[in-house]
Parts: sequence; C-alpha cells; structure tokens
Amino acid sequence: MNTRFWTFFTILIFVLVGLGIGALVLFPGLFHEKRKLESYRTRLVTPDGAESLSPDGESPEDVFAREAGLELKVPLDEGDICVGILSGDFDSDSREEQIAAYRRQADRDSPVYVAYIDNEEGGYRRVWSAATAASGVGAVTLSMQDLCGDRVFCFLVAGLNSRGEHTLTVFRRAPGQTGEAFMRKIAELSIEGTITVKETARSLAYQQGRAQGAAFALSARGRDMDSANLLDQVEITYLYNAVRGIYEQSALVRIPGTQIEQTKVRELLSGAPGVFERFIEGLWYHVSPQGTLDSRQYLYFNPKDKELIFYGDDAQQVFTWQRATPTRSGLYINTQNVSVTTLRRFVDIDLESLDRIRVKVNEDVRLRIGVNTRWDGSYRRASRTASPPPPPAAPAPTLDASYEGALWKITFRPDGTCEQNKGGVVLKGKYAFFSIDSKELLELRLGGERETYLVGTAGTAGAQGGNQVLILNRVRIGAQGIVDMRESPITLTLLP
Repeated sequence: MNTRFWTFFTILIFVLVGLGIGALVLFPGLFHEKRKLESYRTRLVTPDGAESLSPDGESPEDVFAREAGLELKVPLDEGDICVGILSGDFDSDSREEQIAAYRRQADRDSPVYVAYIDNEEGGYRRVWSAATAASGVGAVTLSMQDLCGDRVFCFLVAGLNSRGEHTLTVFRRAPGQTGEAFMRKIAELSIEGTITVKETARSLAYQQGRAQGAAFALSARGRDMDSANLLDQVEITYLYNAVRGIYEQSALVRIPGTQIEQTKVRELLSGAPGVFERFIEGLWYHVSPQGTLDSRQYLYFNPKDKELIFYGDDAQQVFTWQRATPTRSGLYINTQNVSVTTLRRFVDIDLESLDRIRVKVNEDVRLRIGVNTRWDGSYRRASRTASPPPPPAAPAPTLDASYEGALWKITFRPDGTCEQNKGGVVLKGKYAFFSIDSKELLELRLGGERETYLVGTAGTAGAQGGNQVLILNRVRIGAQGIVDMRESPITLTLLP
C-alpha cells in the first residue's frame, strides 16, 4: 500500500512540476505581474479638439474609426492628451513599436511631446520622451524616414507653434544609448511658410543594402523678415553635418514677391477669425508650369458649408472642412473625405498675390514630410461667384447589385448601404468604392468593423458598371500607403 502511495505521489509531483515549467515557457507574462499590467493597460484617447474636428451629424461608426487609430500601448500621464500615433517595426526586431505625440490637456499652448514606446519581451514600455517645436494649436503629423542615408531612421514631427509658424523637429536613433540619449535631436526648424525634405535619387547599391546613400536636405521657405514687402520670401537650405550629427544652414536664397498693396496683405494675414477663409472662398484653377490655367484641375473652397472639393483626373473628391488654423502666411486646414472617413488631408495655403495662392497637401496615407502630391502648386482665382464646373461622367462610388462567393453573399444598394450574409449571419452597414494612386478600393463598414479591400475585376469594365466577377484582397491603409494583409482573395460573382 505504501509503495503504491509513494509511486503515485512521485508521479504527481513530476506532472505538477512539468505543468509549471510548461506554463512558465508558454505564458511568461503570468509570472511578471507588473509587466502584465503595463502590457494590457491600454486606452483609447481622443485627439486634441475632437469636438471641433467632428463634423455635425458624424455617425458613431465614424467616431470609432477616428479613435481606433489612436490606441496607445501604454497609458499617458494624468493630464496628458494624445494628438498622434505612428506604429511600426522601428528597430527590425519583428515587433511593433509606437511613437506617440501628446501635450498637456490644460494648456492650449503646451509644447507637443513625443514618446518612444518599445515592445520588449513581456509587454510595452515607454523608454524615452522629449519636447518638440510644435504646440497644441494645430494638427501634428508623424513620419519616419532615412534622412541621413545610413539606414538609421529618423522620426519627423511636423506641426504649428503658437506664433502660427510651421515647425519640424527631427530625432535620430542613437544605437546602444538609453534614457535621454536614446534619441538625438538633429534638426528643429520654424518658419512663416513651408518646410520640406528635398529627396534625391539614391544609388542601386543603396537600394540593395551594399552602400550608404546621400543625406537629404531640408528646405524652409517663408517670409523674408528683412524686407518691407510682406510677400518677399527666402528659401533656407539645411544640410546634414555627419561629424557634428546635426543639420546646419548651408544656403539662403531671396525670392522677390509680388508688389501689391501692403495694407490689404496685412489684413489678410492678420490671423483674425474668418478673414482668410472669406478671401479664398470660391473656385481656384491650377497654374501649369508654363503659367497657364489648367481647368482640368481645381480646388473649390466652401467655408460656409465646411467643404473643400478636389477635382482632377476626371474625378471629384469632396472633403469635410474640419478645422482651419491661421498661419503667418495663410491658412492650415484639416479635412476628411466624406465617403471614406479614414482618408484625411492636411492643406497648407500661402498667399502669393491677391488672385493667387500656393497650396501644399499632405495626405494621411502618405505622411512623409515633403512628399509632393499632385495637388501641390500655385492656384489662380477663377472668379468670385464661380461654382465648380460639373465633372464629366465618372464611375459612381455606389452599386445596385448582389454578389455571391464561397464565403459570403453581399448586396450593394445605390444609397451606400449594404447587407452581408456570412454563414447565415446577416450584417447591415455601409460601403464605398474609392481610389488611391489609380488603384480601386472598397471599404465595408459592417457590425462596427471596418475592412478595406483592393478591387480586382473580371467581365465588363469598371466595378461600378456591373462586373461579372469582383476579386477582393484585404488591405490596410496607413502611413506606408496600401499594405496587403496577405490573406486569400475573395471571389464574388454577380447574381442575375
């Protein structure tokens, strides 16, 4: 009897020890309570000024979509509010890290701070933070780029300060360093104008990882403070000094502006509420490189209805005018697409003359600072009373058809609503077809979830024309553009 008991007891001990070792290997977080709490204490934070950014009548789904992109992996300190997040594998360790921008909630003019949130074994942890030149008065954009050409990526923080100047702060990772030295500030610029990164072509050897590339220059263009003409400008170029590890001024070029009545210019650039908005109201045609008006591309500003229309490539895009921030040289506008609420544009407008403006557009799906978009350039006023000309016939963003595949059936209706039957589970919601970089995409909003698909077609031309077959590949739209989720494509056949 005793022999059986001790044999059973010994086996039981070995089994329990084995289970404990297995749990330790498979679930290390269970034995590190502090790390576990830090890893899972996440919260959704609303961007600064959410009340002013949200258009009237915004649906709960749209609010959810806007806030979903601001999910922090660690909590902020009491009294701090998040104004931007950039997520990605920044240190090539196959784990996602975050750069978070935040400011003091109680102080509207508080500097914007950035924090690096590292993904270590067992959970996320904030390892570094620093102040930037931007403040809480306007939108902040975060991006990552190899500015110096040596594959040590830099983090760029662009925004506005309390004086209405555009700012750019650049931090560079310092390998092997910790604490305050984890990242080094290599540039901090502010100017009454625009700041861009002057990208140059890099060699094939750089692209293949066999050699370093040339460092990109930074360019700041704005008002010439030494001139009596408020429209005279200067362009300052900064080059990277590899020895000192910072950007230094290398050139300054003066650009004469139009000689017009300075009293009117001072009035427009005074920063008084609504003055510049009333000035730009109406239709503006793009000015071609030859100096002629291009009626195939225009912008239509409608501040009364909070609307901005982009027209080009025979397609009209309508964006909601969410917030306008006066700058020392014009206006900075945050906009959101009315059909696809995850698409946003930041429009920077500078005054060139009383009938001409210069526009710089930063798209939310391509947030690298200084990347030119097709909307950048000069625009000339068409007339004070002109309305945007009707666009030629273009594919509508809606369908009136039903499609069925092996996994699910979906019915598209002309009013932008849809119904999905997936294994007997019926979900109702909204949809929209849209395009980015000539690629057609479909966004589905069903059951509180949003999914985006790259659309391939077969049969008759044009998805909105009633294709016999739709081939959907799920993608994600982010700072890197369109990212394939690498899932099996979904094939849907048009039902009679």
